[in-house]
Amino acid sequence: MSVTPESVRQLLNSEDLGDRLRAVNQIRELEPTNAFELVQVAVGDSNSRVRYSAVSQLDTLGTQDLDLSLDLLRSLLKDPEADVQAAAADCLGALKLQSAFEDLQQLYHTTSEWLVQFSIIATLGELGDPRGLELLKEALNSEVELVKTAAISSLGELGDIQAVPLLAAYATDPDWQIRYRVVQALTQLGGAESQSILAGLVNDEVEAIATEAQKSVH
Repeated sequence: MSVTPESVRQLLNSEDLGDRLRAVNQIRELEPTNAFELVQVAVGDSNSRVRYSAVSQLDTLGTQDLDLSLDLLRSLLKDPEADVQAAAADCLGALKLQSAFEDLQQLYHTTSEWLVQFSIIATLGELGDPRGLELLKEALNSEVELVKTAAISSLGELGDIQAVPLLAAYATDPDWQIRYRVVQALTQLGGAESQSILAGLVNDEVEAIATEAQKSVH
């Protein structure tokens, strides 16, 4: 049986959770205009798994109407489920909806969910808002290692050269994964100071770090 907007809509309105989950997956098979219309129905579902599956498609479907997507994703940052909030944060970055920066910043400071904090920090590089620098600087001091690691990566993506001195402090971090991310971030940022730090990391005891640094040193 072929998938049509009508058949998907019917499944989305079913009382059976399995039907609704199947419908959200079938949205991917529809052309973008219809898919975007139906994904809006799914993000309002009573079940968090349906909402999460729907939100996760907005990073591509959201380009159909960025203003409407901004409103939708802002409301989903207030969802009762952490994974839905996290997925909404990811999409805001993917769609580069910088108008939502303050919403993301506020949620970072008020949530107790590390997953949500991680998604916000991880998406700030892609979001590309210069105001993100201060929040990323703050996240470097997070007690959650994954949040700290995400901040290092996002500082590289954001491309603000002011991040280089911040990253320098982590070039000798005992966690090799932190040092590896520092190499990647400094490579993206470039400049003489980055080159100087990378030159030191060429001799790192972890081969992957030394190799990555070597590729970046001119």
